[in-house]
Amino acid sequence: MAKVGVVLSGCGVFDGAEIHESVITLLALDRAGAEVVMAAPDVELDVVDHLRGEPTGEKRNVLVESARIARGEIVALGQLAAADIDAVIFPGGFGAAKNLCDFASKGGEATANEEVATLLRDMHAAGNPIAAVCIAPAMVAAAIGKDLSPQLTIGNDEAAAGGIEALGGRHVNCPVKEFVLDEENRIVSTPAYMLGQNISEVAEGIEKAVAALLNMVEA
Repeated sequence: MAKVGVVLSGCGVFDGAEIHESVITLLALDRAGAEVVMAAPDVELDVVDHLRGEPTGEKRNVLVESARIARGEIVALGQLAAADIDAVIFPGGFGAAKNLCDFASKGGEATANEEVATLLRDMHAAGNPIAAVCIAPAMVAAAIGKDLSPQLTIGNDEAAAGGIEALGGRHVNCPVKEFVLDEENRIVSTPAYMLGQNISEVAEGIEKAVAALLNMVEA
């Protein structure tokens, strides 16, 4: 049985992990028989009112908010080591670009949260596969793009793709129901709600990406 880390970035599309993408990811892993370990960084986030789409000025904790999706079964990211898992996947949502890195504000000059960067570097060094959903590939580029020049996709958004390439990644356009596999670096990515118009097509792409991730574990 594969043991897969799922790294969340809060709870809600505008300031944390995208809930649909997170749940689809967890369901696909469970259906495949994988054991899941959920984690999130123990850092603050800037809260957005999801009804009005406006910042509230409030601060919350990423780990505490992520625990809502995890039903309380979650650890601080600093406690999750590459040696503990066979693979890792990052659902999207703006939290991936705000709380796991600063791509949302700095674009092609972004840097990743150090715990995120350490986990990604260690996963790659161990040969353990990585998956990133929606905008999360930009976080991967911020963390390891300059070192690995990975193939990544966020769909076909030119601005985001340009930011990924400025960070050292190689962007590949991709439809929502598909994924991009960087076989050399063992990284899979899928656009999800960067392109998706409904939950079913987002689910199709994520399910294929999860299957590709698990296939790499077994290879």
